[in-house]
Amino acid sequence: MPDLLFSRYREAIRGLDLAQVTAPAQIPEAFLLGREGRYSTHYIPFESVHPQARIVVAGITPGFAQWKNAMREAQRRLAAGSDDDTVLRAARLAGAFSGAIRPNFVALLDAIGVQRWLGIASCATVFDQDAGLVQVSAILRHPVFVDAKNYSGSPSPLRNAFLREQVLRWFAEEARQLPDALYIPMGASVSETLDWLVAEGHIRPGRVLHGLPHPSGANAERVAYFLGRKERAALSGKTNGAQIDAAREALLAQMEALLATKSLIRTP
Repeated sequence: MPDLLFSRYREAIRGLDLAQVTAPAQIPEAFLLGREGRYSTHYIPFESVHPQARIVVAGITPGFAQWKNAMREAQRRLAAGSDDDTVLRAARLAGAFSGAIRPNFVALLDAIGVQRWLGIASCATVFDQDAGLVQVSAILRHPVFVDAKNYSGSPSPLRNAFLREQVLRWFAEEARQLPDALYIPMGASVSETLDWLVAEGHIRPGRVLHGLPHPSGANAERVAYFLGRKERAALSGKTNGAQIDAAREALLAQMEALLATKSLIRTP
């Protein structure tokens, strides 16, 4: 188990006045992990790893709102006298896929058969009783800001040595602890980085599920078409139905192959 940073930041989190932190530039210097040029990265208590996780949902990096939510939850748990493991688990799950994004995400996972991989009836339960089966993560674990604004993934982390080192230090180590997991990238930069980690030997080949639409409300049309809730003829010009069809078919074939391999492994 890698060393956790939380013990170094526990008291700073406890004493943090979140009401005074209304923008990334106001995050106290005590939480600064590194700075290079326009980029800075700040500690967040996202060090909890579910050792039994079979799915890793990877975003680009926590944003400022997520940083505040995690810190608020950590403060609440510390005030309640929770142990470090409980604080870290609660902080990482705080706000994960909340609101309208959650039912979209569940429907997309169920549509390609992820629930079968997990051995459950539906991925709806991964937010409560089956939460340990999923690791909600980011290829840049600790929030990255560019000119004190959320980093969106452009330019790619692979094109910046400061960011690439963070991918290797935090996310690659997390991947090492979850050798049997499947990886679901949220965004193009994440997909590119996961493929690089496969090439570098940190993630097993064939374990990255490319092509799922992002489940955000802003992506509603692509999600609806992927799920068969909207006809191709009704799509707007901004949505490429053929591309979505190809991604869906590739994902279904990939999942069938993975499930077949899983069955062979379990057969005496």
